[in-house]
Amino acid sequence: METRYLATLIKVAETGSFSKAAHVMHLTQSAVSQRIKMLEEFLGAQLFDRSGSVLALTETGLRVVEKARTIIANEKDLLNETRAINGGKRLSLCCTPTFGLAYLPKILRRFLGRNTDLVDLKFIFNQPGQAVHGLIEREYDLAVIEHRNDLALEGFQVFPLPQDEVIFISSPQLEIPVPVARLEDLQRFRLYARRDGCSSKSLLQENLENSGGRIDDFSGVVISDDLRWTIQAVLAGEGIAYLSRSLVLEHLTKGLLCAHEVKGFHHYRHRSAITNKEKLSNPMVKEFLDNIFEVLPLTDLRQETGDSS
Repeated sequence: METRYLATLIKVAETGSFSKAAHVMHLTQSAVSQRIKMLEEFLGAQLFDRSGSVLALTETGLRVVEKARTIIANEKDLLNETRAINGGKRLSLCCTPTFGLAYLPKILRRFLGRNTDLVDLKFIFNQPGQAVHGLIEREYDLAVIEHRNDLALEGFQVFPLPQDEVIFISSPQLEIPVPVARLEDLQRFRLYARRDGCSSKSLLQENLENSGGRIDDFSGVVISDDLRWTIQAVLAGEGIAYLSRSLVLEHLTKGLLCAHEVKGFHHYRHRSAITNKEKLSNPMVKEFLDNIFEVLPLTDLRQETGDSS
């Protein structure tokens, strides 16, 4: 049995609702319901009384939740003791693919050059909601994400970074007007878009809805998580994409791609470094934040990490 199912059970018990637990854990309600169902099937007992207007634990559920808290606490103690015995410097990082491709290589070169004795470094690319959930589950020490205002970040230590500009890009051969294009000019072409859960996809859908349009209004839509492949397809004139300017800055500078804005569209989203507050005592977290600030300089943010230099 995976402890994430026990953690989900505890959160549902604490919130008294599948939907509230899903919101806190940055999961879908169906995912939370499925985890509870699988847990009940595994244990062969009903854990919640669903007959009333309020979700309540059964007698068995109360006992399982009590045991679940003990299991999760023991797991965390074991992990901490193991790391203490093994010693060495460790860091677990999660970031969005956009930040990872645009900035992570430069940040990692600086960080690893200053920490040659680092014994364990893990970095994972994931969407904002999953990154935040990983922080909640203590899977990651630090996350860097692009996000919208509706992402719940209460309880975390949040370090705002420069906002990320999201633009349409095209090959010059498509002859789309620059820098401002009409939405109709763009909809004539195939759109390469991210999957649901990515903040650029959410921003695009919000902009289209506010303009009275839909993503299906484009001549075709290709959903891909491979940003490099998407950029290559646009370079070849096979369509357009809506993504971060930071990803294609070199291509734009060389004139290989064109950048387009649409009147009435919001083209900026927040970018933040996020960690659990207790993690700021970890020297590796603090140093990685310093490296982020060096690549994305915001000197006033250094005070938030306790760095007076």
